[in-house]
Amino acid sequence: MGWLTRKIVDLFNAIAHFYYSRKYSAIAERMGREESEAKGRGFIVVQIDGLAYEHLLEAMERGYAPYMKRLLERGELALARWRCGLPSTTPAAQAGIMYGENFDIPAFRWYEKDTGTSVVCKVPSLARAVQERISAGRVGILRGGSSYANMMDGDARLSLFTLSALGRQRFFESVRGVGFLLLFLLSPLRVARVVLLSLWEYVVEMAKRAIALFMPGRRYRRPFDVLSPFLGILINVVLREIQTFGVIIDLYRGMPAIYTNYYSYDEMAHHFGPTSVEAFKALRGIDKQIKQIDRIRTRYRRREYDLYILSDHGMTPSVPFQELYSCTLGRYIARQVGEGVFTDERWGKEGRETVEAQFLMEELRGLEGRLSKQGAALVRLMRRFIEERVGPDEEMPWDLSRRGDIVVRSSGSMAHVYFNVSPSPLDLSEIAVLYPSLLRQLIEHPGIGLVVGREGGETVIVGKRGTITLDEKEAEIRGENPLAFLPEPELAARGLRRLASFPHSGDLILFGAWQGDGKVVCFEDQVASHGGLGGPQDYPFIMYPRRLNLDLEKVTNAKDLYPHFAAYLDGMRRHAR
Repeated sequence: MGWLTRKIVDLFNAIAHFYYSRKYSAIAERMGREESEAKGRGFIVVQIDGLAYEHLLEAMERGYAPYMKRLLERGELALARWRCGLPSTTPAAQAGIMYGENFDIPAFRWYEKDTGTSVVCKVPSLARAVQERISAGRVGILRGGSSYANMMDGDARLSLFTLSALGRQRFFESVRGVGFLLLFLLSPLRVARVVLLSLWEYVVEMAKRAIALFMPGRRYRRPFDVLSPFLGILINVVLREIQTFGVIIDLYRGMPAIYTNYYSYDEMAHHFGPTSVEAFKALRGIDKQIKQIDRIRTRYRRREYDLYILSDHGMTPSVPFQELYSCTLGRYIARQVGEGVFTDERWGKEGRETVEAQFLMEELRGLEGRLSKQGAALVRLMRRFIEERVGPDEEMPWDLSRRGDIVVRSSGSMAHVYFNVSPSPLDLSEIAVLYPSLLRQLIEHPGIGLVVGREGGETVIVGKRGTITLDEKEAEIRGENPLAFLPEPELAARGLRRLASFPHSGDLILFGAWQGDGKVVCFEDQVASHGGLGGPQDYPFIMYPRRLNLDLEKVTNAKDLYPHFAAYLDGMRRHAR
């Protein structure tokens, strides 16, 4: 680079620094966000929920992640595959990354026999309870920093759109009256972007619904009316832009650690498949958000930040159990145990739209008290519009009147089965005495690939033609290895033993069968799933600064990433002395 070129670049950077400093100083002041003491190197994590390593490579090849590809080509970041461990779900992954522990998070939803509690991680109070248990005596990697749109808050000082901290803080809580106008005037391009994206989202959504009316085979089933798409616009466009805007403000403020999660790819992949055009278009939208964030990170250097882009788990193409066999897993189990035994089965999508609607309604409740009478009435009308279309959360923590003799909790291609004859976990031999033919029927069913249980302190993994018995030291294989179809069978066996050791894992843990076409049978109505075992769901990705020596070969669970991010806290403490 020549002398003149360097001077021009330096001048451009100085102008950009001045512009962003004045702009975001005014915004932060209006929002009541004080600056942080910029001592020590910080980090920002952008999580793309559900994107597998191999699917990211395909997206880059097809042109759906141009900015991430550019970061790799310029040599700024390195790309690697890592192992998230079992279960391959967001709560387990984020607990592991943020706190270094995810013990007894057996799935996205599970049942606790000892208390009769049904846990599902989209319910804020239950997510908060899980975090309180996991974080006891531990320091979160976001201490003093910010959390956006996560399940766990990582001890962040500012937690917005974060499930475990819902209601604690609001994005606009310090903005009143004409302050809203000032925010919009300071970011006119962002306002124009939101308006244009909203109009485009509305047109696309109406087109999808119209096509679905004439294509019965498509899974996209939503009412064809002119009002309901506005909920999707508020969630998919407005909330996402606010999320990115908040991250940018925190970069200006010099917050030591920032972790933000984008869900839209995961949601589309569940509906249409992990490499579908719909899912990859959602990824392209996230790629644009990353570009905005990184532009501020590199041009405004109040604090030096390391950028990480990662996923919490992948996604494996799936075929629903009910579609193949015309009944749910719970109904099949009920048929095998006979009449007189009540089976309580719950499953369903992770409900991200419902969760994000809750975030939005929380913000609107806060706005009502800080606007003029006319403005408050408009906000109240919008909030009621959302409430009517979202409805109450169907997942109840517990209800003894509905408590079943057998409880089935499904998450993707994994299901936990509980027998309520005892509040303690049952051994396989005890289950065989209670229901003599059930184990054989489950093992022989073509849609079930593995049956995992306990016996005398050991873990037993049963497949169609063989069994593995594991204790703490060794594994004994009888017949064919039921995990031989996996690329890392020994690692999978250790993960299954750990999962079976959780106090609140099912008496039986069932895994959908692996199909010859690369699909796995899942116990929910999804064309792509995660939570279980097999395929891309086990292998998320991470992009990290190339100058760092990040040994991912030793990472076999999300909690193994914790020490790397926790080290930033130590570095900040040293600079503070």
